[in-house]
Amino acid sequence: MSAVRSFLRREPVLLIASAAALISCLFVPPDRFYLAYFDLRTLALLYCLMTVVAGLRGAGLFAHLAHTLCEKAPNVRVVALVLVLLCFFSAMLITNDVALLTFVPFAVVVMGMADGGKDSLIRIVVLQTVAANLGSMLTPVGNPQNLYLYSFYDLGFSAFVSTTLPYWLLSLLGVCLGCLTLPKAPLPVFLGEEPGLDTRTLVLHLALFLLCLAVVLRVLSWPVMLVVLVAVLLIFDRRVLLKADFLLLLTFAAFFIFSGNLARIGTVDRLLRRLLAGREYLVSLLASQFISNVPAALLLSGFTAGARELLLGVNIGGLGTPIASLASLIGMKLYSHSEHAHTGRYLVDFTLVNVVFLLLLSLFHMLLQRAPWFT
Repeated sequence: MSAVRSFLRREPVLLIASAAALISCLFVPPDRFYLAYFDLRTLALLYCLMTVVAGLRGAGLFAHLAHTLCEKAPNVRVVALVLVLLCFFSAMLITNDVALLTFVPFAVVVMGMADGGKDSLIRIVVLQTVAANLGSMLTPVGNPQNLYLYSFYDLGFSAFVSTTLPYWLLSLLGVCLGCLTLPKAPLPVFLGEEPGLDTRTLVLHLALFLLCLAVVLRVLSWPVMLVVLVAVLLIFDRRVLLKADFLLLLTFAAFFIFSGNLARIGTVDRLLRRLLAGREYLVSLLASQFISNVPAALLLSGFTAGARELLLGVNIGGLGTPIASLASLIGMKLYSHSEHAHTGRYLVDFTLVNVVFLLLLSLFHMLLQRAPWFT
């Protein structure tokens, strides 16, 4: 029972998604139309990207990058800026979750060795979390909801990036300014020997990453990508085939069933369409605060054609409460396991910083909406 309780605490979104899917099946019994619910392209891309990123981590790429950039930093503020920007820029390509799983532990180690570093660790991890959530909004592969919406609405790459770029640039300025709130305390820390790189594994997974990008850009079909990637990894690096987050894939599948069934219930379909009409940004932002932004994107996408507003709503909606983004929960969990962690102080600082960024970006959204040149 303790193992079951531990699993339920770790995977509350999967539990909710599964329960919602099962309840919806009572109103729409399973039939052949269920097969049309699943976005196989998104699921295949998500799986392939997760395995490739696991391979890049195993090759030592991210640890090597963090060590190299932080090694000669003169003070806490510069280290914070490096660690936060690593999360911001890497999240565009390796997803916000993986960026935090990679660079937050590094921040914990570095700040733990520095005199007075523990006092700055809370703000650094909070800014890393915000940076990962906002940096990931720029590209379709930055986070799961982007990948899904990009595929669901058949968005072009240029249209996608042009939508998110202004908010991404403002976010970059914001996280840089946020690092200025940290002290310029000296950081006489020796980080140890530079982590090695497994060049063979690195080259292999970079090539497979380009294969995935070819599918994102619609140069290659997803079945070809999946077959090639699995075949190559079975030969050269079969261990990473099992390192994908299969529970996240199950969560997607459950929400596909739930949202597909809701669309077949006439009353619910009409209600959600009326609710979303002209309010996609606000509704998706608010929904993200309570059910997280990935489920919000999966649930609401079937009831509106407002792809742009929904995309912005679920990305900016990742700010706010700790459950607004699964990445935020990861950041908090990683910090809470550090030595001398103060979870209460972390939550206060997390809320303060997230509310500031949420209001700033929402105000920016309102101003853009009213600009006569904006479309």
